[in-house]
Amino acid sequence: MFHRAHGVHVAPDDTLWLTDDGDHTVRHCTLDGKVLLTIGIPGAPRPYMSGEPFHRCTHTALSPQGDLFVSDGYGNARIHKFAPNGRLLRSWGEPGTDPGQFNIPHNICCDAEGWVYVADRENHRIQVFDGEGRFETQWHDMHRPSGLHLERGGEGRFYVGEIGGALAVNYDVPNIGPRVSIYDRRGQRLARLGDRIAGLEPGQFVSPHGLAVDSRGDIYVGEVSYTNWGNRYKGQPHPPGLRSLQKLVKVS
Repeated sequence: MFHRAHGVHVAPDDTLWLTDDGDHTVRHCTLDGKVLLTIGIPGAPRPYMSGEPFHRCTHTALSPQGDLFVSDGYGNARIHKFAPNGRLLRSWGEPGTDPGQFNIPHNICCDAEGWVYVADRENHRIQVFDGEGRFETQWHDMHRPSGLHLERGGEGRFYVGEIGGALAVNYDVPNIGPRVSIYDRRGQRLARLGDRIAGLEPGQFVSPHGLAVDSRGDIYVGEVSYTNWGNRYKGQPHPPGLRSLQKLVKVS
């Protein structure tokens, strides 16, 4: 069914919103795989940077009212808001670096008040909007935020996977990632995990691409390790122990 599965969002009713950036669709599914709704035309992207849904959409989030927000994504610079039945309500964003503009909106989440948070990856920031797309603020002290997760309940902390350098000129620059950073609801950084460049040890990272946090506070980090390692060290074999998923257990 999926050409390039990219995003998973678990709804409060335990259904799944699944984003396929290779098929340019978002599918709403049950846990046993029954498709309830498909948004977008399978295999038919809208024109590149047209702003029309979708061209390589990346992730989804639900508002408290059940509206769906979609980050779109690799071939667009746009956020779309849909009603629960899949009807497009509004879209916002365009290519650029100013507030409200995007350079790869890669991940998205929505809080209990309906505020929308977008990992604007290649602009090195998280942008914050109200539910109608009005820009509110932005958080800057991060490098290529890719994964973005808001924990349920508790203190409402944000977990950000920063994938670090992208080019030979900055692959080995220290203190820009790859790492996982934790922020409060005001955008103040609380902690950072990972201090190696492409570290293979437990608690170090190669390229944190997506993440989630369970009810115990344990963090699950999905990494595009094989792709990133191949780009970084062309022609070299992948090292033993190179992983794609890591669990970091919360310690009281």
